[in-house]
Amino acid sequence: MKRQVSDLHGKHSGAVKLDLNQLDRVDTAGAALIVKLVGAEALLAALDSDVLAEEQLQLLKAVAQAMTQGTYQPPSINPVRQFLAQIGQKVTAIARLVWILAGFIGQTLATLFYILPRPRRWRFTPFVAAVHDTGLNALPIVALLTFLVGAVVAFLGATVLDDFGATIYTVNLVAFSFLREFGVLLAAILLAGRTASSFTAQIGSMKVNEELDAIRTLGLNPVELLVVPRVLAMMLSLPVLTFVGMISGMVGGAMVCALVLDIPLTQFMAIVERDIALKHFLVGIGKAPVFAFLIAVIGCLEGFKVAGSAQSVGEHTTSSVVQSIFMVILLDSIAALFFMEMGW
Repeated sequence: MKRQVSDLHGKHSGAVKLDLNQLDRVDTAGAALIVKLVGAEALLAALDSDVLAEEQLQLLKAVAQAMTQGTYQPPSINPVRQFLAQIGQKVTAIARLVWILAGFIGQTLATLFYILPRPRRWRFTPFVAAVHDTGLNALPIVALLTFLVGAVVAFLGATVLDDFGATIYTVNLVAFSFLREFGVLLAAILLAGRTASSFTAQIGSMKVNEELDAIRTLGLNPVELLVVPRVLAMMLSLPVLTFVGMISGMVGGAMVCALVLDIPLTQFMAIVERDIALKHFLVGIGKAPVFAFLIAVIGCLEGFKVAGSAQSVGEHTTSSVVQSIFMVILLDSIAALFFMEMGW
């Protein structure tokens, strides 16, 4: 077709008189072909409202005017304004995320306080299953990881303190760090990567399979049925895992002290009992339920936000892990500053 148009345009290169009386119907492709054949100026000059219908007239005018214009040049954008606009978009997205999270936390707490005085609405089977999944199955990896980190902390502390002749304070370093920070932080990060992603995948798969719609159709509350048992299970499991992490980390540090620094286990325990106050243990264990609540809520919320495809399940699973770890570290840093200022 293009070759035929070019041939006809070459044969009739002079002025062309255009007759549109027999034109019944025309679309954008036909209008573009007429413009290429006779030229935009000749077409615009031949247009007559008495011959053509109004919609055909406007279509031919629009196509002719569009084809007479040159190539579109996008406007130049100031890189500083573009950078500030991108920052604004990111801040808006974060603010929207925090707003949705706050609303979901409120909905979860309202449902929790509603069913607590009503034992008939308690769901023990999902709760026990979630405790088994989040607590018992995660126990070996938490114990192993904290044991190895405790050994590494003791070894590095001994290496640094040896220059000052104060290797005995390696015991204080290990006990203090694991009771206040490392025990709860490592356990929370492990559960954020292991359990939050599991919650998101489970609820997201239910949404993809339209099981959540079936639950609502049956008159059941998805938050009461799916979220509350998981949240309570996490709030029970994480303090236990935190305690195990504290003990395992101190055992790892005690092993390094016994093998490398010639500090026997009895002396290690005596120093811990003498120098480490109970408040350090309470500070560490007190942060565990808060971290557990946030991890479980974020994991369940991302599951409800799944759009309905396998790709969306993967995206929100990744998002739940990132958000959970970020919130855990952020709250831990805020708590550390608060307890330091309070002298706790």
